[in-house]
Amino acid sequence: MQPHEIEAIHRNHLRRMAKQRCLVVATQLALFLLFIGIWEGLARANAINVLIFSYPSKMWQLFWSMILDGSLLPHVAITVGETVVGFLLGTLLGTLLATLIWWSPFLSRVLEPYLVVGNSMPKVALGPVFIVGLGPGLVSVIAMGCAISVIITTIVIYTSFKEVNPNYVKVVQTLGANKRQTFTMVILPATIPTILSTLKVNVGLSWVGVIVGEFLVSQKGLGYLIIYGFQVFNFTLMKVMKIPALLVRAGVPSR
Repeated sequence: MQPHEIEAIHRNHLRRMAKQRCLVVATQLALFLLFIGIWEGLARANAINVLIFSYPSKMWQLFWSMILDGSLLPHVAITVGETVVGFLLGTLLGTLLATLIWWSPFLSRVLEPYLVVGNSMPKVALGPVFIVGLGPGLVSVIAMGCAISVIITTIVIYTSFKEVNPNYVKVVQTLGANKRQTFTMVILPATIPTILSTLKVNVGLSWVGVIVGEFLVSQKGLGYLIIYGFQVFNFTLMKVMKIPALLVRAGVPSR
């Protein structure tokens, strides 16, 4: 096969892939618009309770008015800030704990059952504990965002440490490397892809944790506005606040 024929086949393959991507996006958009249209039509025809379900045009009006009057941005900024702090703390603590467990086989045997129990426990249950221990405020919300990601970070990174090819470890130890050198020269470089993947997951976990924390205790943030809308039966506000929450979450790559 000639080079120009291979190049032509490659171009055709790229065009087919581009068409498939466009078709997928177009279908997703069509389904979304169909859902919005049916929702709006049912509301206009009084086929659904607009007090409970609201409708897209009313939600858009409220969303746009909150952007124009500047009342939405401070809440978004607070939630994003809390998420960033909780994400950094959860990732740092989880990585340090995973390193300590890998470093000490004794500590690994001691803490392993606690990690399993902690991972299976619903993190939302820790909310009241944080409120009582840390007080109703910003610190409790950040602690919630941290707690929801720290255990899974520890487990994933520690597991990746253990799964490093043992032959690599044996080679550097044969050459006289100590524990610290083995970690910095073999273990850590080999697990960088896993750590980066964990970072992406942790952003989403911390975001969920912060929103839940704001449900429970905060007087600012997107979670607060969602629960406030529910409490005063303003379901349009409650649904509108899910829009920036979903937009911010959608902006975080999942892989």
